[in-house]
Amino acid sequence: MRQLARHFDPLNLFPRPESEPTMTSTMPHLRHLITLILVAVSVIPIRATAQNIINSVVTTEQVRAELMAYAPDGATPGKTVWVGLQLKHLPEWHTYWKNSGDSGQPTSLSWTLPAGVMAGDIAWPIPKKLPIGDLANYGYDGTVLLPVPLTLTPDFKPSPISPELEVRLQASWLVCRLECVPQEGTFVLRLPVKSSTALNAADFQAAFKAAPQPLSGTSQIVIEGQRLNLSVAGLPAAAQGKTLDFFPEIAEVIETAAKWTQGWQGSTWTASVPLATHRSASPATLPMVLVAETGGQRSGFATQAKVSGVWPTQPSAGLPAATAPVSTASIRAPAAVVPSFWLALLGAVVGGLILNLMPCVFPVLAIKVISFTRHAKDRRARQISGLAYSAGVLLSFLALGALMLALRGAGEQLGWGFQLQSPMVVAALATLFTLMGLSLAGLFEFGHFVPSRLATLEAKNPAVDAFLSGILAVLIASPCTAPFMGASLGLALSLPALQALLIFAALGTGMALPYLAASWSPALARLLPRPGAWMDTFRHAMAFPMFATVVWLVWVLGQQTGVDGAGALLALLVGLAFVIWATTLRGRSRLPVATFSIVALAILTWAIGKNVVQFTEPISQQTSSQRWQTWAPERVDQVLATGAPVFVDFTAAWCVTCQYNKKTVLADAALLADFDARKVVLLRADWTRRDPTITAALSQLGRNGVPVYVLYQSGKSPVVLSEILSVADVKAALATL
Repeated sequence: MRQLARHFDPLNLFPRPESEPTMTSTMPHLRHLITLILVAVSVIPIRATAQNIINSVVTTEQVRAELMAYAPDGATPGKTVWVGLQLKHLPEWHTYWKNSGDSGQPTSLSWTLPAGVMAGDIAWPIPKKLPIGDLANYGYDGTVLLPVPLTLTPDFKPSPISPELEVRLQASWLVCRLECVPQEGTFVLRLPVKSSTALNAADFQAAFKAAPQPLSGTSQIVIEGQRLNLSVAGLPAAAQGKTLDFFPEIAEVIETAAKWTQGWQGSTWTASVPLATHRSASPATLPMVLVAETGGQRSGFATQAKVSGVWPTQPSAGLPAATAPVSTASIRAPAAVVPSFWLALLGAVVGGLILNLMPCVFPVLAIKVISFTRHAKDRRARQISGLAYSAGVLLSFLALGALMLALRGAGEQLGWGFQLQSPMVVAALATLFTLMGLSLAGLFEFGHFVPSRLATLEAKNPAVDAFLSGILAVLIASPCTAPFMGASLGLALSLPALQALLIFAALGTGMALPYLAASWSPALARLLPRPGAWMDTFRHAMAFPMFATVVWLVWVLGQQTGVDGAGALLALLVGLAFVIWATTLRGRSRLPVATFSIVALAILTWAIGKNVVQFTEPISQQTSSQRWQTWAPERVDQVLATGAPVFVDFTAAWCVTCQYNKKTVLADAALLADFDARKVVLLRADWTRRDPTITAALSQLGRNGVPVYVLYQSGKSPVVLSEILSVADVKAALATL
């Protein structure tokens, strides 16, 4: 058997005849030159993205977002510079305040600043109360500017060659009408240090005027039963006697949309506000904003009130505040939950075992199973391969789990399979599987495109291939959620880090267990066919599952970046195949053709590479079918309030199991007729891209990945169905209505 240095076999399984010619003996220097150029070309999409996406304005179909600055005295050390994100909403669309109310998510700003420059908090303008059915949110429509002060300390040392203050912002916001669209943007401003920057002075002055002014009077809150009794003194004479709007800065303390009373006792404003049914916070001090309208202008006043009395016990008091965007319907716990940590571990092992049967894992596992044939007579080599593959699977699960826990701990709303919510990751996997397919088809040998030392090292250590194939199997399999996995993953997020990582380790153990057991089984070795010419034929045939995986990944990318993104990736993959083919030519034509192909790929990448990573509005939110409607947190509550049941399909384009269930079970004519007969409203929550509201809804259901299928009925707990859906299971659930 030839080693990886002689041919590209991603899993080092298939021999080539010794007589087959190679490129090794011809033009080795050209090979290394091409390697360096290919590495350089591979980073061009990132550079193109940086040059074309990063600017001071990001425009979507609902919002125009612009990063603005106000530095009338320049940006020298000791000064305060104001920067801010201005959001211009289309009519009927809105974004959210620091407390979003019954649903939604506040706008988030993350700054990258030079040394010696510190960003303060957002000076939130006074919000509006936005009623939505039986709910109410706090936010902004029209145009709003969110100003932030930057303090320039003496440690700020601008470059003497280019004396500028570079401000970079990564912003994310949730824009909603009846449906909600999570959006984000990357912005950059370069401000002259010694010159005045006051082009947007009017916008900032208006934002400063809209910020609530601090009150000097005393404020108190007394808890009486299920109500908060407030008293606020020190309000200006212009506001006294008027009806005020009340905005608590902490979410899920009051019933946002409920009726409440207010009045005046001399110059002291009083109010009685009902507590939230599902309260998630019991603060000792409640910061709040009061808003009065005088002369057609709204004025805000900020104060903090100490809370006296005992907070009443609530059945939902243990829920984390991070789940505030989820509707009250999804907050009710599902009927079936994992009763113990040990059962969760067992469920994780079983889920990992079943994960091997998921269609997304087939391209990798099919080749790995055939690798037994190579080591059929070499027991030690077979066992080492099994151990190396298992180690790759186990460590990959632990790494993904640790990364997800770390990001969630930092405030990110992520779930299982989060890596495929990134267009860059999807494009990288599509490129990898294209290379694997071209190699398996016999177009080129990967060993010719890596340094000779690396090829020699890998040839001497064939277990490296098995280890890498374990990593690849996890990357492809992780978007799937097998039965028993969902509850275990959902529980992992509520456990301490060590116990959570044990659950991820159990998942990896379950997935690696069949291959590990088979590699140590003498009985299986006796059943394997002998190596022969059929292996080369099988090697070529396995190129087609690889190409099929590329088709799936390009389709996933199309759901995230639109037709332009999918088309750009296909064009770049064709260009990459052209480069690979050109480098396999022989004779004098190789150098000019290879050079031309590399230059052409570089130009093509620079021209259209940005389309691969630019999000577009999801198709599911552009149009909804008559039968399936777009899910939103408040939509479930609105439908249940009418008495109709709701069936929610939590899905994603990168989840193969989701798509299979969607095209088979959920498209079954008899089942759809049953839905219609029982007047069930069908909602679809698309998690193809990051959506914190969907992540939070899944967490409340005890899940952390897709697919998830839930049947809601007014007055009853949600029914969570199996990930491997069947018509019979859904009909059995409908029969309980």
